Amino acid sequence: MGKTSVLNTSGEKIKDITLNEQIWAIEPNDAVLYDAIKLTRNSQRQGTHATKTRSEVIGGGRKPWRQKGTGRARHGSTRSPIWVGGGVTFGPAPRDYGKKMNRKEKRLALKSALAYKAIDGELIIVDNFNLESSKTQNMIKTLDKLGITDQKTLIVVEELTDNLILGTRNLKNIMLLQTGEINTLDIISADKMVITVDAVKAIEEVLI
Repeated sequence: MGKTSVLNTSGEKIKDITLNEQIWAIEPNDAVLYDAIKLTRNSQRQGTHATKTRSEVIGGGRKPWRQKGTGRARHGSTRSPIWVGGGVTFGPAPRDYGKKMNRKEKRLALKSALAYKAIDGELIIVDNFNLESSKTQNMIKTLDKLGITDQKTLIVVEELTDNLILGTRNLKNIMLLQTGEINTLDIISADKMVITVDAVKAIEEVLI
């Protein structure tokens, strides 16, 4: 893979960096990428939905009327699913939506997501993200200099600083993560990915 420009927080090029081809230049595997995204989204579901069956609803202890002679249909309980206030037939029950995925597939999915960012020109590498102020307005100006306006942006750093946390927390289109927190869904969901040189090195050490 060719050299990639490294910018400062003013949007000026200061040097070049060579990204590892085993991560940033692989052919993305869409099938594994899809499975990883589905796994992440499923793990976010609570799975606490539930309905009560006829054995769980209150009431209906006695037969509402005798079996024969009334001219009405026979019934054994008012908690039957065909009665108002009765139980629910085949209703949802609490369940775990989690999926399993082996480690090699997870790594391949993460590599594929990173490769897409590099291939599509959605990757911005900065020397560091040390901000002098924690004001949100200053953060917005910094992002403007990097060519980011209202785009959904993922910022990845090796270490979080107070100024960075405070400067981004009120920006709804900005997601701030450390290298150990990144996942396939967050990378794919972002329109732009801003990452520091130290974060690039840390990711490459883990994924190679």
